[in-house]
Amino acid sequence: MEGRMKRMVLLVLRMVTLLVAISIVSFLLVVKAPIDPLTSYVGANSTISEEAKEEISEYWGLDQPPVERFLTWAGNVLRGDFGESIVYRQPVLSVIQERFRYSLALMLAAWICSGGLGFLLGVVAAVYQGSILDKMIKAICLVFQSSPTFWVGLLALSIFAVNLGWFPIGLAAPMGKLASEVTFWERLYHLALPSMTLGVLGIGKITLYTRQKLLEILGSEFMLYARARGESTWQMVRRHGLKNIAIPAVTVQFASFSELFGGIALAESVFSYPGIGSAATAAGLGGDVPLLLGIAVFSAVFVFVGNLAANILYGFIDPRIRENAAGGRDM
Repeated sequence: MEGRMKRMVLLVLRMVTLLVAISIVSFLLVVKAPIDPLTSYVGANSTISEEAKEEISEYWGLDQPPVERFLTWAGNVLRGDFGESIVYRQPVLSVIQERFRYSLALMLAAWICSGGLGFLLGVVAAVYQGSILDKMIKAICLVFQSSPTFWVGLLALSIFAVNLGWFPIGLAAPMGKLASEVTFWERLYHLALPSMTLGVLGIGKITLYTRQKLLEILGSEFMLYARARGESTWQMVRRHGLKNIAIPAVTVQFASFSELFGGIALAESVFSYPGIGSAATAAGLGGDVPLLLGIAVFSAVFVFVGNLAANILYGFIDPRIRENAAGGRDM
């Protein structure tokens, strides 16, 4: 019990330290960026007076020194106030809440696509090692692994949306419809192409990793003994291999949360998808410090929770981990 409490305290300290570091680094990057928030707010060709500009600058706190601005923001955050977005003229938490539900649907669809298909392709490539199918799978994975998100998105958009007309060009719902009138299938239809694009980019890593782990297991002495008993390759994979490669696959898949956040901004920009990634892009171009810091903190918490969930799932996938952990506490 004492060991569990100590690990929880260390976990909380790690998370707090991570959030503080991310907040400071994000603030410094935004402040040093060659974008003037005041110019972005009023427009480059604005004709308003200097007095009005000073009032706007004072209202948003842009006239304060950077250190004072950051300390003011941090103090408000501790009270649960992340400030107001300069670009959207709404509370930061409201913008994140509204946009995140779209991004969450996109990330979950892409995550399931990359995890399920990547795991399946990895198993098939390992079973048929050295065959043409194995070489084709590896080649496709390497191509997608090295392809930029925006390039794959533009390619998919031009082929499947423009030329073939199978999918809509963008957005999260049909134009000209009220939100209450949009059906579930229409949202799913608009989600299909961006989620497949984002998911395909994550397939390569888990496919190659699963293939390598399964090959190591198939080459072990235990598998040689199983083969000597008359078990076929697929029987060995089903009875012994899948359980042993499940933990590495879960590790890689949950670690891909950070990569999804890295690619989601470009994917949403290409498909004009109204998620948190496109909000971060708009905030960056507009010098919206409160929104950018809010998104940075929220993204860090989301990734941290994803990695924590992976650690918890390990015990359910393989009970030996729980037993070893219990044995370590007794010692």
